[in-house]
Amino acid sequence: MATALITGGHAGIGLECARQLASRWKYNLVLAGRNPDHMEPVAEQLRKRYKVKVSTLKLDTSSLESVRNAASHFRKLLDTGQVDTFQALLCNAGGRHDGALTYSADGYETTFATNCLGHFLLVELLESRIAANGRILFTASGTHDPDTPDGKMVGKVVEPNAVALANDGRNGGKALSGGVRYTTSKLCTVLYAYEIDRRLRRADSSVASIAFDPGSIPETGFLRGMPKPVQWLAKTALMKFVMKRVGITQGSLGFSGASLARLAADAAYANASGKYFQSSAGRLIERHSSKMSYDEGRAGKLWNDSKQLVRLQPGEEAPKLR
Repeated sequence: MATALITGGHAGIGLECARQLASRWKYNLVLAGRNPDHMEPVAEQLRKRYKVKVSTLKLDTSSLESVRNAASHFRKLLDTGQVDTFQALLCNAGGRHDGALTYSADGYETTFATNCLGHFLLVELLESRIAANGRILFTASGTHDPDTPDGKMVGKVVEPNAVALANDGRNGGKALSGGVRYTTSKLCTVLYAYEIDRRLRRADSSVASIAFDPGSIPETGFLRGMPKPVQWLAKTALMKFVMKRVGITQGSLGFSGASLARLAADAAYANASGKYFQSSAGRLIERHSSKMSYDEGRAGKLWNDSKQLVRLQPGEEAPKLR
């Protein structure tokens, strides 16, 4: 049976996606996240309900060491047959970190480390193990586009300079706001997805790389760093009505999770590599992403700088992504 590895697959959109992959597509699952104690009860529920194989993988995308350890462990699971055909890698985990600047164990700004560098490294370490016609999915966000209401609401993106973003606030520099750090990290996510597509096509690979915007879903915990009254207000029918009126893209846990699963498994999206899809008001739509996201020069620089930041070692770089 096909297997999907989902970062953040034990909660929110990732969990809804996992349920759909198991129930509709009969995929085996590997749930990757920071806390095995939180993941294992979810894994057991999925096993019992859908009769599929579900493994857990300890992985903190903010830590390069954790990513390397997780990738090594996952390769062993493949080699020993404990995990079947590796068909889909879903880079879904992430978050918004408001408030005072914090840095990862590697010394990089937490938002960029978590949302970008960890997944970049994970793809490099596992791409060669993805089966023919497999898929790489990136959970992005419409907030990456400053020309849309989504992008204007959270904070206008800045230049997707990996070195600057990783070192935001260092050496007395003015720190970006939490919203801008988030939106720019999601721009980088889309740039990664497109750059991987270009590299895979040059390598004549059948693996697809797709970007997906699930829409605004307050129930996912996206606003957990905000004051409690803000979190409560965001979930009210009134606020959802207001957001709809001003043009904010709205998703839902159920539909957006199901959409992510469709993009990962449905044959209808076999030729969707290099494309951007959005869950909006109960519809899964192919969209144009931001103008900047199609800039191949920016994408190439982001890629090469990210390689330096994750300190890619000999033998770690995926041959098809060179």
